[in-house]
Amino acid sequence: MNSRLEQILAEIEEYIDSCKAQPLSKGKIIVDKEEITELLTELRLKTPDEIKRYQKIIANRDAILADAQARADEILAQAQIQTNELVSEHQIMQQAYAQANEVVSIATNQAQEILDKATEDANAIRTASIEYTDNLLGNLENIVVHTLDTSKAKYDSLLSSLQECYDIVKANRGELTGAEDTESEEEASDDSAEESKSDDINLI
Repeated sequence: MNSRLEQILAEIEEYIDSCKAQPLSKGKIIVDKEEITELLTELRLKTPDEIKRYQKIIANRDAILADAQARADEILAQAQIQTNELVSEHQIMQQAYAQANEVVSIATNQAQEILDKATEDANAIRTASIEYTDNLLGNLENIVVHTLDTSKAKYDSLLSSLQECYDIVKANRGELTGAEDTESEEEASDDSAEESKSDDINLI
């Protein structure tokens, strides 16, 4: 069964895949800030619980080793009991010593094998837990970086649009100012012509 953290990561991936592409842009999407923030908040709250869960699995390594040690000690104790029983029989004393040594040797080897296997299993669990946790944090890092890149791209696009609007407004104002100057020059020229005609009439 998948953990809630894995489900949240899957939901974030599905949400990103479902987002509409930004017009005239390659690889950029339009993200609902409220929805992605809600998913990231839940992810942030769930991450410590998941890490504690895998830390608990790692802590079980000591319990596994302790159980293996107890089993090994039990085997050695049984071997010692068998040895004592064999030695107690006087008529088979020599055989008892040989069998006792063999039993102890076998029991020691079995105990060592159990300890080695338990250590190997515990280390494998620890390695897998650390790798899984690192993968989860890596996915979280990628999502955060992607979100930051998307936000920066939207911000840059907004600044670019504002700059274009500013340039257009400035150009239009320049054209209006130039047109007003031209009209003023034409009106001044017409006034001079009228004054000249008036002077001619007065001279007559």
